[in-house]
Amino acid sequence: MASGDDDDPIIEEIDVYLAKSLADKLYLFQYPVRPSNMTYDDVNHLSAKIKPKQQKVEVEMAMDAMSPNYCRSKGEQIALNVDGTTYDETTTYSAKMMDKQTFTSIQATTNTSRYAAAVFRKGELHITPLTGILQMRPSFSYLDKADTKTREREAANEGGDSSQDEAEEDVKAITVRFARPESEQARQRRIQSYDFLQKKQAEEPWAHLHYHGVKDGHSEHERQYLFCQSADASENSELVKTPKEYLAMLMPPLAEEKIVKPVGPSNVLSMAQLRTLPLGEQVKTLMKNVKVMPFANLMGLLASGTDSTAALRCIQQVALLVQGNWVVKSDVLYPKNTCSPHSGVPAEVLCRGRDFVMWRFTLERAVMRKEIASIIKLPPEDVKEFLEHVAVPRVNRGWEFLLSTDVEFIKKHTDVAHRQHMLWLGIQSKLEKVYNFSKDDFMPKNSPLPDPVHVSGEQRLQMAQDRAQGSKSSLQKDLDTRRAASSVHIKQEPVNDGEDEPMDTSSIHNGSVNGYPSATSPAFDHTNGNGGSPANTSSLELQDFVKKTFRKHFVLTLNEFKRLFGLHLASMPVGRSIFPSISDHMLQDAILLCQCKQIMVPFPAQTTAATDEQKVFGLWETGEEFDKQRRLLYDLFNKNYRVRRTIVHARLTQEFGEVSKADIDRLLNECCSSYAGMWYLKGTIQS
Repeated sequence: MASGDDDDPIIEEIDVYLAKSLADKLYLFQYPVRPSNMTYDDVNHLSAKIKPKQQKVEVEMAMDAMSPNYCRSKGEQIALNVDGTTYDETTTYSAKMMDKQTFTSIQATTNTSRYAAAVFRKGELHITPLTGILQMRPSFSYLDKADTKTREREAANEGGDSSQDEAEEDVKAITVRFARPESEQARQRRIQSYDFLQKKQAEEPWAHLHYHGVKDGHSEHERQYLFCQSADASENSELVKTPKEYLAMLMPPLAEEKIVKPVGPSNVLSMAQLRTLPLGEQVKTLMKNVKVMPFANLMGLLASGTDSTAALRCIQQVALLVQGNWVVKSDVLYPKNTCSPHSGVPAEVLCRGRDFVMWRFTLERAVMRKEIASIIKLPPEDVKEFLEHVAVPRVNRGWEFLLSTDVEFIKKHTDVAHRQHMLWLGIQSKLEKVYNFSKDDFMPKNSPLPDPVHVSGEQRLQMAQDRAQGSKSSLQKDLDTRRAASSVHIKQEPVNDGEDEPMDTSSIHNGSVNGYPSATSPAFDHTNGNGGSPANTSSLELQDFVKKTFRKHFVLTLNEFKRLFGLHLASMPVGRSIFPSISDHMLQDAILLCQCKQIMVPFPAQTTAATDEQKVFGLWETGEEFDKQRRLLYDLFNKNYRVRRTIVHARLTQEFGEVSKADIDRLLNECCSSYAGMWYLKGTIQS
């Protein structure tokens, strides 16, 4: 030990003092957006304020508008966007140009117990503990104010075309409901929510401060408090410790605590407890924990003897079909009024992003994470969580779907697969509007075509004969059944050698025209042209859906009608499949046969609307007197893509005389949507 001390001698001893005068009010400001040699010491500080509990500081600094690097026209434009043309107390830039900027703080660290500011003078080191370390960054809240101004102007323009009476709200009945008592669990969730924290932070008032420069006399006076005010070492008891106390501070003794091991993790439910729940809750709990699962595995986890049809009905309520496997729905994982544990993003935004990831896996086996993130624009942690639920990373292939395609389930439950496909089409339509993309953007380009299969004429003829022979017996049996069930008897009449008598058709009231069933005949099948077949049932069901839908919406694009039809199919009971395959052409024919007509809306040349969105249909005849006003409105939209309310009012007055405001409101609300002071047919407003 002696030789070691000789090799490392003590050169100097320095006394260390702990200054406490500024211990609860000393902050360290960092400016990470500027280098250390470009300080703000000489910049004019206009104002400063602080929220002590949150350690949040805002400082306003003047900008040198006379600098050659300052763009005066840009500064005036920003001031005009933020404040408009009027100036009052709420004006941000009184000089009509952006002549100041605001810096807002964020906490660099929440634990400052290991940080202190030190001053060395006359062989003494004086240290003061830091209350907080804040990073000052430019605030762009003025852009939010400019956006608010823009929205207010658009709302004013939209409301400017309406009459004075239109601004008056109609008297409506109000239903009074009393809130239920809040449970402790619900209260805890509300307290931990992002909205509640934001509200609590906004409740703390600002404390306004006076800024003093570095060379100001008041600053020199306050700087003296960085030195310990008492020369008596006994007051600095924190720095005077015995070797034993100092060692105990470095290595505190371990506190022995009695830890009671729980029976099981709090987030794990045993199979015995699980099977005490209703079937729907069992399926929901399993899917929330597993995220993705084949239907066969689900049946294996449920109690023996569970009805597969009932399980299939339950799983469709909490999961979606992806490549023959069931993936839990996004709104089950992210319920309403919750937020991301990683970034605080609301649940609605998370559900849209996760639905896009699942939809991509319905198209292909693997996706690229960067491509997903560039479209849904969510934080990387949330995107990674979406992918980890249903996929695994592969080298040079991105993220591959976790399970192989369950072809057996798709073949066995074709009606469920078809219903899920229609449901995905509805989800795809919503995602296309939100993220502004087309399905064709994700289809593989220049994909190799399959090798052609050459079949000779003799082979084709032989296959046709085999199919005909196989269906002959079933067709004969069907024909015999129809003949036996028929109650039509043919009356034999003697042959008249005399003059032929004309056929009397005056008593035929079966809806036929020239021997063929018409479109209004109850026996007419718009699919196959005859009645009494399963196709006739599906045609009548389709017409009934068309009538009910247009009675409710009056105007629909083909794209929106397909979405509603897909939701209708998805809501049908399991095992009921009366629509085996319906094309867009069949849907349009069904619409036109149900007192509807296509409105030839002249879309602008630069429109981004898809073909299905440009096909607009309106209810033409309901049997009401109001049909005339509705047809006149359709005639206006045959010539104009959008119209003003005053034009509609003038045209109705010209045709039918004085028209009440209530009738105009009803007409526009039934058939149109309003945007920026103009009225568009429903579904034709471009995002």
